[in-house]
Amino acid sequence: MIGLRLDKALSLNAQIHSRSRAEYLINLGLVRVNNKLVKSSYKIRVDDEIRVDIPEAETSELKPLALALDIVFEDEDLIVLNKPSGLVVHPAAGHSQDTLVNALIHHTDDLSMKFGENRPGIVHRLDRDTSGLLVIAKNDFTHEALALQFKNKTNHRIYYAVVIGVPKADQGTIQSFLARHPTDRKKYASVLDLYKKIIREPKPPVEQGRWAITHYRKLSSTADGLSFLQLKLETGRTHQIRVHLSELQWNILADDIYTSSAQLHRIKSAELRLKIQDFPRLALHAAELGFKHPRTGEEMMFKQDWPPEIKARIKDLGLT
Repeated sequence: MIGLRLDKALSLNAQIHSRSRAEYLINLGLVRVNNKLVKSSYKIRVDDEIRVDIPEAETSELKPLALALDIVFEDEDLIVLNKPSGLVVHPAAGHSQDTLVNALIHHTDDLSMKFGENRPGIVHRLDRDTSGLLVIAKNDFTHEALALQFKNKTNHRIYYAVVIGVPKADQGTIQSFLARHPTDRKKYASVLDLYKKIIREPKPPVEQGRWAITHYRKLSSTADGLSFLQLKLETGRTHQIRVHLSELQWNILADDIYTSSAQLHRIKSAELRLKIQDFPRLALHAAELGFKHPRTGEEMMFKQDWPPEIKARIKDLGLT
């Protein structure tokens, strides 16, 4: 094991079994080398003394939820599903037993785990009110491999959004450091410099923010001031698309967190304003998901259109 990364070496232990579990233990401070805390990337040397405190597996408090899942693909390693708007992905405040995770443990006993975590199988997530494609890992091998693809940006993710506002350019890139909003804990915001301007360059890094990159294309727009956008993600930060678009005054329809009544009143047509106010859910959809299958190496690509009733509403707004 001399010369191996610490997380790789620990993954060879039968009780730990995977690098994701090893990294989990290291991040919790349960691994010491020569009685010192080190990073996952630490290279093992001759005569290193490694101590690992493996926690006892916690009994999960998650309860199965009998909820029909729209499964697009499933094999022994993973599930690709179409998440509906309104469904929380994993347990959080106010949603302990009514989440996608609860539905997944009702659907299958095979989900990746660490040591009793409450997010079994969850490789990435969508906001509660965003619909579309998610991949779920059934084992730690698959989870680790998929997470690495997301980290290295070798996967493919395309979203569609309907916004109030019309970009001047047909395409472009939005980038910034994202962090919790300084005064509203429900929101995220781009980090500002000393002159109260958004920091648009990645260097030097900002401690309190995470770098986020969103590419956009304007697919169609109306004379009344609405646009249909395609968004391609390089990173997957919480509320990334919603923040990036709203800070450019392109507010997603039915986004009650990032859209104010002032943005709505930019629409001159009273009839159109009523249609927008009556839009039933957040107009954001994860339409395409691509990745390499961890076990077979096959390039997987999935596409999922808007729900029919939402697609009809978008058409009624004059967008294609």
